[in-house]
Amino acid sequence: MSQIKLNLNGKEILLLGTAHVSKESCEEVRAAIVEGKPDVVAIELDEQRFASINDSEAWKNLDIIKVLREKKGFLLLANLVLSSFQKRMGMNVGVKPGDEMRAGIDAAKELNIPCEMVDRPIQTTLRRAWAKNGGMGKIKLLSALLASAASKEEVSGEEIENLKNKSEMDGMMSELAEFMPGVKQVLIDERDFYLAAHIWKALQKEERKSLVAVLGAGHLPGVQAHLEKIAAGQESTDTEEISSLPPKKIGAKIIGWAIPVIILGLIAAGFVFGGMKKGADLLGAWVIWNALLAGVGALLAGGHPLTILMSAVGAPFTSLCPLVGVGMFAGIVQAFICKPKVADMESVMDDVSSLKGFYKNRLLRVLLVFFLSSLGSSIGTFVGGSSIVLNFSVSPSN
Repeated sequence: MSQIKLNLNGKEILLLGTAHVSKESCEEVRAAIVEGKPDVVAIELDEQRFASINDSEAWKNLDIIKVLREKKGFLLLANLVLSSFQKRMGMNVGVKPGDEMRAGIDAAKELNIPCEMVDRPIQTTLRRAWAKNGGMGKIKLLSALLASAASKEEVSGEEIENLKNKSEMDGMMSELAEFMPGVKQVLIDERDFYLAAHIWKALQKEERKSLVAVLGAGHLPGVQAHLEKIAAGQESTDTEEISSLPPKKIGAKIIGWAIPVIILGLIAAGFVFGGMKKGADLLGAWVIWNALLAGVGALLAGGHPLTILMSAVGAPFTSLCPLVGVGMFAGIVQAFICKPKVADMESVMDDVSSLKGFYKNRLLRVLLVFFLSSLGSSIGTFVGGSSIVLNFSVSPSN
């Protein structure tokens, strides 16, 4: 196992680097805690993931409509795909995602050693990763997620164990940084600092002197560097800035509202300067392209006829408001009409790994409707808006 021992300001810290679906990692984590008997154990989990590990029935209580209303549909989809990918990797070595963290938690509990969850909430991380990327970055991120969900490639136990080797991790991090620098910054760099800050905070409680931290191997070099800077007074442990969504730039806010205003202005100008026919042509182009492509998206997702109708009717209106999207309404309608059952919740982690599973599982179907109707509406907005601009610029008075 990759591990780093530190002695900083009289505090002993053992950083354990694990492969997240490694049987050997589980055994080594337990052994390190039992033999070292630290004052506290730090785990690379947040409170929500810790609760889900302890409650295997949590999926049964998922309110998909609430998820969509809170604009967390993309986050849930991304989380499911990532969890499914880890689960598939672990199948070949007989472990489940999070088993190495669970091993640390169980060992600490048996010895009455306090456990601290030191990772940033997964929803914050995913939302920041999404917000940090531009249009092309978002496409790359979604492509990578969907590719991992559809991949049937098997990973051997030896390959998984190699993930704990520094050279292997360096190569992976370099690839990630080159392919998606914004995502790498959020998933790795920010979390390295967050983990280090909260590990240090955990050590300051109740005059603790020793700590064992169970982390993914890729975080060890970064966490070590930040811990050394914190101990030397070169960095603070304030993580407030990276614990919330980055504020939208004023330019993005202006553009978000400017586009609908321009579209409406051009349509109105068409009626004023080109007469009823010109205005109707411009309005029709907007309505038809938005309605058609959003409806096709819902259709391709296997949505209920009323869901498809909702997508088609709603898209021309929601595309003019940056605050809401047609995918949310389409997903809610789909969830009301074809309400996910307990069986769907129980099988979601298996079904998310295949295209067939997305159509079979009612919960995943809702997310598919949400995603594809949103995608269709976005394309419709671009095509419809372009059509209006071109038609108006060619002959505004005809």
